[in-house]
Amino acid sequence: MIITFTAKGLLDWVLVVVFGLLGVMNLIWIHVVPGVFYLLISILYVPPVVGLLEVLVGFKIPYGVRIAGAVVLLWATLAVGDLAELFGL
Repeated sequence: MIITFTAKGLLDWVLVVVFGLLGVMNLIWIHVVPGVFYLLISILYVPPVVGLLEVLVGFKIPYGVRIAGAVVLLWATLAVGDLAELFGL
């Protein structure tokens, strides 16, 4: 089996880790609801899940839209989120 690495795949895995960590931090320090939300968002960036959703639903969210959504969500989290207030960001 040949495994290939691409910049898109690497960025997806970085976003999985970032949103997963945000989810765990929200679970521990803030509340369960935002923690579960971030964990579900992190699952949507796992490359095999993206392919599975494309097969099940029949269309794929464009990569630029996924990245723009991640940037907006990270901005909102770090600018006005409860974690930002907790850590003084």
